[in-house]
Amino acid sequence: MPTGIVLLDKPAGLSSNAALQRVRRLFGAAKAGHAGSLDPLATGMLPICLDEATKIAGEILSSHKRYRFTIALGARTATGDAEGPILEHAAVPPLAPDAIEAVLKGFLGPSRQIPPMYSALKRAGRPLYELARAGVTVAREARAIEIEGLTLLAFEAPRLELAVECSKGTYVRVLAEDIARALGTCGYVAALRREWVVPFEHEPMYPLETLQQLCERGEAGSVLLGADVPLGHLPAVRLDPVHTERVRHGQAVPVGSAGAGKVRLYDACGTFIGLGELGEGVVQPRRLLAAPATAQP
Repeated sequence: MPTGIVLLDKPAGLSSNAALQRVRRLFGAAKAGHAGSLDPLATGMLPICLDEATKIAGEILSSHKRYRFTIALGARTATGDAEGPILEHAAVPPLAPDAIEAVLKGFLGPSRQIPPMYSALKRAGRPLYELARAGVTVAREARAIEIEGLTLLAFEAPRLELAVECSKGTYVRVLAEDIARALGTCGYVAALRREWVVPFEHEPMYPLETLQQLCERGEAGSVLLGADVPLGHLPAVRLDPVHTERVRHGQAVPVGSAGAGKVRLYDACGTFIGLGELGEGVVQPRRLLAAPATAQP
């Protein structure tokens, strides 16, 4: 089975789940999961975990991300992007690049942001976007976010092109509306591309067409990242063959490592076997990848 992580360059028009299912079928994977969804309008990096790698999907921090986006000034939509109906029009005041950059500086640093109604967050088990489509609005609690960088790339009225580096949980649609309001008008996201997510900022991503060609040529493995690649923030523990076998049977084993918390587990050959919990010189298996099938003679 094709265990590993694929960095998909998601096309516009597909939901994250639809894109995930296409990749799963291309690779012949039994299971797949993505780390950090993208709106159908958005393009760019979508990490997809295949088969045994789905066991570590929840451990991918994806703490910071970089987006490139365009704000269409002078109109506000129901969804905050180009997919929703226009609710309001407003005049766009004369804007100079220096004035725009001064406004952008005001968004840098930590702040709190109220998630939009058109989001996948749930209330009583129902996604907020379902309530929004039914005309229902509910109160949402503001969440802590951080904008590390916000750069003006181009301005040709009435459109701004920007790049933002932000924390997990930041809604670019809300940020775009807030920027437009600070500029004295209203606006919505006309285009959105995720350029990278931590810890894959230096890794290439692949469009569906490229993945299909590689799979047809039997070269799909060339784009798969190991399941442990995004887990570099966790300490590594290497086990000898006896302890590896005991861990695979769910038993805790003594190790020479100090400290406590989650750790990456490797066998004597350096093969990643899963996650464990370290404490008082003992490691307890927590989430293990299935052992590779033994070749039959």
